[in-house]
Amino acid sequence: MPNDLYGVMSIEVPAESGIRQCYAVTNLADAYTIQLPSEATTSPEQLARFIVAQQAAWITHLMNLRDAIVAGFGLKTAKQLTAGKDQRIGMFKIYSTTTNEIILGEDDKHLDFRLSVLCTPRPECANERRLVLSTVVHCHNRLGRTYILLIAPFHRLVVQSMLRRAARIGWPPQSQP
Repeated sequence: MPNDLYGVMSIEVPAESGIRQCYAVTNLADAYTIQLPSEATTSPEQLARFIVAQQAAWITHLMNLRDAIVAGFGLKTAKQLTAGKDQRIGMFKIYSTTTNEIILGEDDKHLDFRLSVLCTPRPECANERRLVLSTVVHCHNRLGRTYILLIAPFHRLVVQSMLRRAARIGWPPQSQP
């Protein structure tokens, strides 16, 4: 793990993550971890809300482009997702929340995906915390497989950028009892 707080590392989806076994077949599975400073919150929901709220303008532009393209294929756009009645963080539906993890995602006709924001001790140093953002995707058809093939490189850049940006801005602090 890098010593600086902005170091994002690619890792396997953690065994303790609730999304590890979401789908019998996955077409994409990745995870990125970053060290959290000792004063940062360990609430996965608060961390997820912070990460989504701090995204860079270029990501918003990329999502607008994505929406313009996929609308013609009848896929859900970000605007449609955020208008949903379900409890959400940004465009992501909340599927479950535990003390250490929040699972977000969406189901559509071409694919289903789940995101995990997991806050856990670092394996090599139990008194330090790390945040792991993991994604798993299950495609239903050729459209889904083509879509994930095209967006996977952008997805990886977006996730890493969002984690680095959140770290640079400064993670939300622990709540005071």
